[in-house]
Amino acid sequence: MRIRATVAAVTGALALSALVIPAAQADAQGAASLDRPSAAERFGTSSAKSTFSTAAAAFTISNLQVNANKSVVVGTPAAKTFTVSVTASHASGIVDAYIDLWHGTDVESDVDGWLPPNEEAANCTAISATKSNCKLTLTATPGLNTDTGIGDLYANVLAGNWHVTVGALSTDGEIYWNDFYKTHKVQRASKLTVNAAPEPVKKGKTITVTGKLTRADWETNKYAGLSGQSVVLQFRKAGTTTYKNVKTIKSTSGGALKTTVKASVDGFYRYTYAGVSTVGASTATGDYIDVK
Repeated sequence: MRIRATVAAVTGALALSALVIPAAQADAQGAASLDRPSAAERFGTSSAKSTFSTAAAAFTISNLQVNANKSVVVGTPAAKTFTVSVTASHASGIVDAYIDLWHGTDVESDVDGWLPPNEEAANCTAISATKSNCKLTLTATPGLNTDTGIGDLYANVLAGNWHVTVGALSTDGEIYWNDFYKTHKVQRASKLTVNAAPEPVKKGKTITVTGKLTRADWETNKYAGLSGQSVVLQFRKAGTTTYKNVKTIKSTSGGALKTTVKASVDGFYRYTYAGVSTVGASTATGDYIDVK
């Protein structure tokens, strides 16, 4: 794919001090062409302006939030839109900000996924004369959009840590831009089902609790069984509000779950899965068992 990026990412509160160059061809793993904007393009300025000087006034960037600091968990086939925000300050004030997520190892030569903001400009609310909180939204779409590829989670290998780019534009035209501000997890959604049987059951008899663990497959736009994962069986006594752990089992072929317990009192059984770095957590809706 062809991307454009700054020569070097800034660190701390330094203003951008780089020109824009064409990047090398990266391994797109089948993705359509991506063309990330440079700082100058995003904010509508010229890379020749003095705002790119190392002598530019310092920015302060803080309180960056992606999806309320929770992992971005994307199922299928529906797209997921989430909010990103940042607090930025500059002596002259803040008029715009930029946040995107990108996947790869090098912003110049290896970007294979990009989630850009939906808006052409951030919604910035002034906190003071020098500080503003700016918000944008991003949309992650499972599957491949053959027209642009932008915002697409076209391959399952894209699940995991993504880089977060942050930019800010001051009132007097200076720019902050950092392609490596932090990382954030983008995960494949998981689902759980549960069924406790027989029902009703006599006290002291055996209950068999079955279920299935599946995860979103972004390449097929379906859910597929997830085996070899630790899943916790929980129980909530009727008339109470808290689930308690009963035992931990592992999903088998096709994500199948099966275990047995002794019937004691009326209540609800459910499975819960904590997730891993590439797959989000999930919890089944409790299944009621009537004990006679």
